[in-house]
Amino acid sequence: MPAPSPADVAAVTRFEPVIGLEVHVQLLTESKIFCSCSARFGAAPNTHVCPVCLGLPGALPVLNRKAVEFAALAAMALNCEIRETSIFARKNYFYPDLPKGYQISQYDKPLAEHGWVEISADRGKKKVGITRVHLEEDAGKSLHDGFPQAAEQTAIDLNRSGVPLIEIVTEPDLESPAEAFEFLARLKEIILYTGISDCNMEEGSLRCDANVSVRRRGETRLGTKTEVKNVNSFRFIREALAYEIERQIEVIDSGERVVQETRLYNPSEGKTYGMRSKEQAHDYRYFPEPDLFPLIVDERSQAEIRRKLPELPEARRFRMREQFGITDYDTQVLTSSKSLADQFESAAKAAKNPKRVANLVQSELMGRLKARNLEIGDSPISMRGVAESADLVESGTISGKMLKDLYDLAFERSKDFPKIYEEEGRPQQTTDTSALDKIIDELIAANPKQVEQYRAGKKTVAGFFVGQVMKASKAGGVLVIFLMLKKPAPVATPVDSATRSLNAQSFESKLRELENAHNSGHNQAEVHLTGGEVAAALTQSNPAPAPAAENTSATATESPKVDDYQVSFVDDVVRGQFATEIEGKQVYVSLAGHLGDKDGYVTFYPTEFKIGDLSIPVSMVNDKLQQKLLEQRDRLKLPDFVGDLRVQNGELVITEK
Repeated sequence: MPAPSPADVAAVTRFEPVIGLEVHVQLLTESKIFCSCSARFGAAPNTHVCPVCLGLPGALPVLNRKAVEFAALAAMALNCEIRETSIFARKNYFYPDLPKGYQISQYDKPLAEHGWVEISADRGKKKVGITRVHLEEDAGKSLHDGFPQAAEQTAIDLNRSGVPLIEIVTEPDLESPAEAFEFLARLKEIILYTGISDCNMEEGSLRCDANVSVRRRGETRLGTKTEVKNVNSFRFIREALAYEIERQIEVIDSGERVVQETRLYNPSEGKTYGMRSKEQAHDYRYFPEPDLFPLIVDERSQAEIRRKLPELPEARRFRMREQFGITDYDTQVLTSSKSLADQFESAAKAAKNPKRVANLVQSELMGRLKARNLEIGDSPISMRGVAESADLVESGTISGKMLKDLYDLAFERSKDFPKIYEEEGRPQQTTDTSALDKIIDELIAANPKQVEQYRAGKKTVAGFFVGQVMKASKAGGVLVIFLMLKKPAPVATPVDSATRSLNAQSFESKLRELENAHNSGHNQAEVHLTGGEVAAALTQSNPAPAPAAENTSATATESPKVDDYQVSFVDDVVRGQFATEIEGKQVYVSLAGHLGDKDGYVTFYPTEFKIGDLSIPVSMVNDKLQQKLLEQRDRLKLPDFVGDLRVQNGELVITEK
């Protein structure tokens, strides 16, 4: 479809689309819904048939118990209410692939009703109503090619006839093609987690019909709808709806009336075409199926089925955020399939830093799998291998660059990471600072222009030197950065011990004042803390370490020993500095960011990070910083009487509950 013109955009702002979906999902049972024929896909035509699914006279249906269980499981996952008693009905219509002349379905008393699925919409989270979930049998399939007489004839394959389906009907709650796409993605995700279907659109195990109408904005009465039928991909559904909405607006603007009809989408042209007039419910002459008793799913049966309901995607995302300390984005990616989520969790539980595992799975593992068109289950690197590699990077044994090279070898040789690591002689990154100092000195001597640029204030040039050193050695980036800095001058004057002691006493006094106000029943009492008072409190909770023995120094992989905290507040930003010693060199780390509280704990999200006068990308340090905060969670817990924490007018303001 061509890009919309300004007139098209103007037209859309005058109208609003109303969209409802009917989604058919084939259930992953071994046999068909009313007979014992195989429900497997891909057999030779008309080999999985019997008198029941051929509709021969005298053949009687027998309901598949597993199909009922799967349908109820799906309905529960979609937050539906299960009817204790539902009725099967005959839906009467003629089509060559419907041998009985009717389809056994459900009508006025379906298996389940009144559910919802939550999606992300332009205005935030939105619940899309599920009108009903009901059981029915699939029809056969018309074949238009793949056999000798295809040019003159249409063949019928009845292997699919009688395969169990659920139909999921939404309320007309969707307001755009994008929302329809999002709903289908969430629905497919939920169904796949329950395990009741493989949702393979190419094989027809998930099919969607879309009902769409438009009305002028502000109107409450629905417009005349059309049905876009049997679109076989989510992308095509979005495109078909976009075209159909534009077409209906053009029809109304031209003074004509939209015809209620069924339309087909041609993806190569990006257009829909009229197929037949749209049937009404009474056209199908529904009546109760006389050969089947009412379906009873009592409370006991529902409880048994509900116990089989797995942890669903949204619940799993919430748990993984809490359990592993990973981001919303991480959980969205890592739960996109149940298999991937299972694999990630097995690695995260085995590794020291789950966040690093999340990063490796997304950036290193999935990228290589996608490039080779492989699924997570086909990966030569096991989750045990991912966990082991994450720990090697975490400990500083290997660098990120070395890990990439080892992963490449694992995929080239189709071997797991531990095997590759052994074959390559268990490599380790360089920690010989004298050798690195020599490389750095040579680079500085060979690149006077870049040195001048750096001295003139172009700090990004430091990245050039760091990259060159890492390329010429097997050193990690953090170690190289510290060595490049040598020994930068402090950026703040250390506070004398007497002043720090007074500040610490003042901090404690103000907190007691707030606690007393809380205990006395005062409402919204607050105290204001200076940067000096906060810095003194930090120093007390992190006392300076004893001097190291002569001829020893901290390694780049140890937790830094910190001292001499400096804190200031500017507008709503907190700025801090502390001294640390790495590789025998004293360096000053400066950072700035937003301080707050969440669930009773102090939070800090950096916006700036510097070592000496060298700016470091926040993305390089945030994961590690958040991990450190997580490790010190108990120390960062706010007293129970604290209700709010904020930076305001150059002070830290703490409010009691």
